[in-house]
Amino acid sequence: MEVVRGTAARRWLASSALAAVGALLWIAPGAAQSKSVLVLELNTVIHPLTHEIVSQGLQQAAEAGDAAVVLRIDTPGGLLDSTNEIVQSILASSVPVVAYVSPSGGHAASAGFIILVSADVAAMAPGTNTGAAHPVLALGGELEGTMKQKIENDTAASLRAVTDKRGRNSELAVEAVLESKSFTEEDALEANLIEFIAQDLDDLMRQLDGQTITRFDGQSEVLDLAGAEPYFYAPNLRQRVLLPLINPTIAILVLVLGLAGIYIEFTNPGLIFPAVIGGVFLIVGLMAMSLLPINIAGVVLIVLALAFFVIEAMTPVNGILATGGVVAMVLGIVILVDTDVPELQIGWFTAVAITLPFALLSVFLLQLAIRSFRFKVATGSEAMVGEIGEVRTALDPSGSVFVHGELWNARSATAVAAGQRVRVLSVNGMHLDVEPCGDPFEGDEAT
Repeated sequence: MEVVRGTAARRWLASSALAAVGALLWIAPGAAQSKSVLVLELNTVIHPLTHEIVSQGLQQAAEAGDAAVVLRIDTPGGLLDSTNEIVQSILASSVPVVAYVSPSGGHAASAGFIILVSADVAAMAPGTNTGAAHPVLALGGELEGTMKQKIENDTAASLRAVTDKRGRNSELAVEAVLESKSFTEEDALEANLIEFIAQDLDDLMRQLDGQTITRFDGQSEVLDLAGAEPYFYAPNLRQRVLLPLINPTIAILVLVLGLAGIYIEFTNPGLIFPAVIGGVFLIVGLMAMSLLPINIAGVVLIVLALAFFVIEAMTPVNGILATGGVVAMVLGIVILVDTDVPELQIGWFTAVAITLPFALLSVFLLQLAIRSFRFKVATGSEAMVGEIGEVRTALDPSGSVFVHGELWNARSATAVAAGQRVRVLSVNGMHLDVEPCGDPFEGDEAT
């Protein structure tokens, strides 16, 4: 009986131990999972690619179950449409979004200010500033008159609605739009435009840990960031390629290099390499340009300039059309990306530096190509066609002729006496087809 009881006890202990181990194994994965915070860098002009990155980053953070997303902002501003799309993504995010103007010396101007005050939490580093939220249209150009007032009032109303919901100073936020007011980090904190001033990302995370925030939908949430590991968003290949090209100067240079490569291949068929490189550059340049605010008048001027270059090469008119093409292309490049944001504008010096070499290259190469098409073939059997020769042995219908410094077997549809002149019609292997073409040779012209 004692043996039975002892065995039962051992079985019970073994079962308990296994259950405990199973419980530990079930709990361990959850305990081993570390909290993480996604950091998105907004350190360029705000444009459609910026919105794409923010949108994908927020989706990635939601799928990964990140504790928060930090938008680290240092931007001069950007396009209104892209800014509004970013704000919509922030408001719809299931993950808390923290906007942080950093590093010291950085700023969140214009579009950056709108993004800053739209986030769940707004913070700035010492020595930064924000504000001057003047709207910029996606189609470019200065806002004037009624349209200027309409766009500014609409932007101000949208910003007021968001900041009121966030519990921030909506009056000052509206003044940043209508009066282009700017604020230091101390001004913004005192005016209730932001909630924190943080030295760096680690300091920001320490201050945020345990804070209760109210999401845009009214739900309260406690930020649990103790021990959270920040990691940075990794752009995909397309974004890595296009991000540097959002600089209009680089984008137009890549585009023109692509056109030049195609042009060189057209005027020198068979080189292959210029066509391949030119095609790649052209596609990449067009992709970059599709993300920028394009002025259609600039496109028309550039196309007109290309037409002028072609016509000048085909029918030289003392450089008049080429000069007009240079002027049209320079103007087209300057106004191609036409916005109030200096970082999205192309300067006169850049336009001239790109246009002059392209104009010289295009006109010169096209002239060479046109001339080569007009020249008669000077080598090979095709060079014989049209040549004049002397009949050495009467053609009736076959004989021999002396042409091009050589004695050839020849045939003629009509009899031709020795000493007569004939013209070569075609070359068939080692025989020529000829026809009589006039008087006999005098002296030894054919020799």
